Amino acid sequence: MQITVIGSGYVGLVTGVCLAEVGHTVICVDANADKVAKLKKGEPPIYEPGLDNLLKRNIEHERLSFTTDLGAALKGSSCAFIAVGTPQGEDGSADLQYVKAVAQSIGRLATGDLLVVVKSTVPVGTCDIVENILRAELAARQSSYHLAVASNPEFLKEGTAIDDFMKPDRIIVGVDEEAATEIFREMYRPFILDDPGRLFVMDRRSSELTKYGANAMLATRISFMNELSRLCEAVGADIDHVRRGMGADPRIGRKFLYAGPGYGGSCFPKDVAALVRTALENQIELKVLTAVTAANEQQKNWVAGKVKKHFGALEGKRIALWGLAFKPGTDDVRDSPAKTIAKFLLGHGATVVGHDPEGLANFKFEMGELKGLTYANSAYDALRDADAVVLVTEWSEYKRPNWDKAKGLMRNLAVFDLRNQYSRGVLEGLGFYYESVGRASR
Repeated sequence: MQITVIGSGYVGLVTGVCLAEVGHTVICVDANADKVAKLKKGEPPIYEPGLDNLLKRNIEHERLSFTTDLGAALKGSSCAFIAVGTPQGEDGSADLQYVKAVAQSIGRLATGDLLVVVKSTVPVGTCDIVENILRAELAARQSSYHLAVASNPEFLKEGTAIDDFMKPDRIIVGVDEEAATEIFREMYRPFILDDPGRLFVMDRRSSELTKYGANAMLATRISFMNELSRLCEAVGADIDHVRRGMGADPRIGRKFLYAGPGYGGSCFPKDVAALVRTALENQIELKVLTAVTAANEQQKNWVAGKVKKHFGALEGKRIALWGLAFKPGTDDVRDSPAKTIAKFLLGHGATVVGHDPEGLANFKFEMGELKGLTYANSAYDALRDADAVVLVTEWSEYKRPNWDKAKGLMRNLAVFDLRNQYSRGVLEGLGFYYESVGRASR
């Protein structure tokens, strides 16, 4: 099957590469000529484990190509994915300008019948908008082509996106006609050979809402556990014991029960805000999700406040931040807790030195030039003359540091473990002050 993927960002690129990997012919389209030039040479614009090898292999096997010419890419394709960004607007809603622009272009340039698939994360009713745009463009051309519209939201976790796509736990599609269902069955057959029941077919609006509902549920679990961690510290309980006890209940399960510095990234903050906005537009108040967002922001500042509380005043203090990406396995720093924590510390007079295995360049770009904010090329370089180290993102290289070496580099010995990775007994035995999240201080 020949497939066009419009948008070569995180979702579009992973989608295109993985579909090519199972034998489809995929043409990825992007308006950014520089990005397309690099992709043609096998250079991905994002860090995602395993992506570079798949990209190069499928280009070499001529199953995957890149272009800025949408008209040429659509010729001969039976399916076109819209996988462009839907950034958060000032009111919290998803900005659909790029989705609408692509729909207009498809309507103007299509040269035959086509299934148009909205892969971007979009509010309920977006497929209807896309369908109306396509009809208007076809009418202006006096064309009789049939451009069906379907929803197929992505469920990719940054850091494990390739595995998520190649071994999906479910594939959600929203369709209004049986012909579209058959195209999806053919397209995704290689991914669900062992269990065709993992392809869930539903109406388009339910499909669109499923994506938002899933991310909002996960964000809710995180915020709830973070609130519980604050209570644990207040009453002398241990959030890790509580988490294990709760997770043993099969109705709850063990996933997404870890306390930490709050969630970030490109999905949870934006999708929760968009869902709340969609509800308000329909005269529904989602009080739980409004509280989820507030709790998440409170958590970021609360963990940063631990450092200030320990030192009293932060003027003249040098704080090392280990981990700037919002999670390990990605270079994505969007809404990363590290950004809030760094700004809090800088705002109270500290100097901050950050390190991250992959996210350093993106963090520098997004934070800009801030007085007192510098960066280190290695985790240990960040510790030189530091008064404290704050573990924000649990990259593997931070899991078992050489604390004896750290002692020789640091000015004051304080560790703020925001991911509950380290042993209090070990660190206190070495002379460090140690604080974690949701575990009472001794």
